[in-house]
Amino acid sequence: MSIATLGAARIGAETKTYFRSPDTLFFTFFFPFVLLAIFTAAFSAQGEVGPPGSEVTVGAYYLPGMIAAGILLSGVQNLAVDIALEKGNGTLKRLGGTPLSPMSYFIGKIGQVFVTGALQAALLLLAGSLLLGIELPTEPEKWVTFAWVFVFGLVTSALVGIALSAVPRSGRSASAVVIPTVLLLQFISGIYLQWNLLPTWLQEVAGLFPLKWIAQGMRSVFLPEGWEALEQNESWNLPSVAIALAIWLVVGLALSRLTFRWIRRDA
Repeated sequence: MSIATLGAARIGAETKTYFRSPDTLFFTFFFPFVLLAIFTAAFSAQGEVGPPGSEVTVGAYYLPGMIAAGILLSGVQNLAVDIALEKGNGTLKRLGGTPLSPMSYFIGKIGQVFVTGALQAALLLLAGSLLLGIELPTEPEKWVTFAWVFVFGLVTSALVGIALSAVPRSGRSASAVVIPTVLLLQFISGIYLQWNLLPTWLQEVAGLFPLKWIAQGMRSVFLPEGWEALEQNESWNLPSVAIALAIWLVVGLALSRLTFRWIRRDA
């Protein structure tokens, strides 16, 4: 069987395994829903927020950040922890004894992230619109931007997650290594805190990582004209978003291929 055929077969198996894991479902799939509901309920009393003439509801402000966080959780956190656990419990060692190649394994993992990430984003948009009354954009060009930022961000996050899975020394330590890292990135990338309120030096640090650019791309889709003045260069700067994600995609692909092993070298 070809690499693509084996990879496609792995997508179904990986997706079924994902939805059969309650802790993974909560901390990667449903977590953005929970946070969006909490932030909307907690801060709705302050009314609309944003530059004069471009105010939006609290829910509308947090929606793009939660979509960006969902991409990071589905790709980086999910895969980094999952692959480290598979390496620790011997699953990867058993797969290494089959005709499955690393590329087919990658296709299965990235395909699973695509399926679950797309479903999560669709449900977030649906819940935001129907339950929280968030107005979604109507301009076709906005949805074109959403599509390429989403796909670019999801593939990049998945490859970074595969590469990051080589860092934990064991499956038990995977959550302790990965989850704090992901949480820290969310705080410095404008997911939970308003981006323009972060100090300049912290914005510069966040700019070294992909989540900041994914979040910026999503804000350009869901926030109205006028909000770009609060960004680092007072513009959405979408070309830089594409360049930054392309760089991280190449880095993630190279590192994941170089560091991936069916078993640890020190095993």
